[in-house]
Amino acid sequence: MQNTINFLLAILYALIGLCMAVAGIETLRDKARIGTAIFWFFLAIIFAFGDWIPAVVSGAMVLVIGILALFKQIQVGNLPKLDPKTAQEGAKRLGAKVFLPSIVLALTSILIAQFTPLGGQVGIGIGAVVSLILAIILTKAPAKQVFKDSQRMVRSVGAPGVLPQLLAMLGVVFTTCGVGKLTADMISHVFPAGNHFLGVALYCIAMALFTYIMGNAFAAFAVITAAIGIPFVIAQGANPVVVAAIGMTSGYCGTLVTPMAANFNTLPVALLEMKDQMGVIKQQAPVAVILLIIQIGLMYFLAF
Repeated sequence: MQNTINFLLAILYALIGLCMAVAGIETLRDKARIGTAIFWFFLAIIFAFGDWIPAVVSGAMVLVIGILALFKQIQVGNLPKLDPKTAQEGAKRLGAKVFLPSIVLALTSILIAQFTPLGGQVGIGIGAVVSLILAIILTKAPAKQVFKDSQRMVRSVGAPGVLPQLLAMLGVVFTTCGVGKLTADMISHVFPAGNHFLGVALYCIAMALFTYIMGNAFAAFAVITAAIGIPFVIAQGANPVVVAAIGMTSGYCGTLVTPMAANFNTLPVALLEMKDQMGVIKQQAPVAVILLIIQIGLMYFLAF
């Protein structure tokens, strides 16, 4: 079964790489900066052939990508414009059906992850393919339109698209370097272990704050769970499953209010052409605070 999973993942990553390669080709045709094309082609190679190329080569390409972003050599370019009249007509014709692909993606992913041995990664990939097919059927879009809108979406993401992977890896690096243990030692001198509510509040708030800094709850989870979750909550008798699940959700409260979470908070600003760069975050901030308080309560009452 593991061979089947690896094979399916290789296909899905190859498809992602193909989309990025197409973005690179379109960038060259658009006569944007050569750095933008290099960015997309390097990402395409890493995604499509990452399992077969040496780690040092992948690392070198990631460094080049970082340098290109640092010197602002990555541009979105002149993207194909969506005809407002066509968009309005399509929205009127589809109505609430426009949400079906997103719902099908989520349901397909959950069903595959929960009821098959394929796992969540394969589930998300298959769900994305199924939802794309459904979107094509609903909209009756020609292949040319699908191609145009797909590469428009990919190129709209730009450099922020690589942030989730880099931030998740940063969390692994922090854990390997012992940042979690060092943080735990520092906190133990200020907050004594043994108080259940204090431990829960400290863990949930730290997850949100560290996610705000890093922009990714997955990156924060490894560090903060090792530093606070295990010694101040789980070691005091809390259920590890409940602590892990609610701890991750607490981290998402930080995701809602950080510009570092580019794929959540910056990308919508670009796609919706919003004038206020912090507009999405301002709308989500009250919800984030309320959710964090709820997570603290849930963990305190459910984990012990």
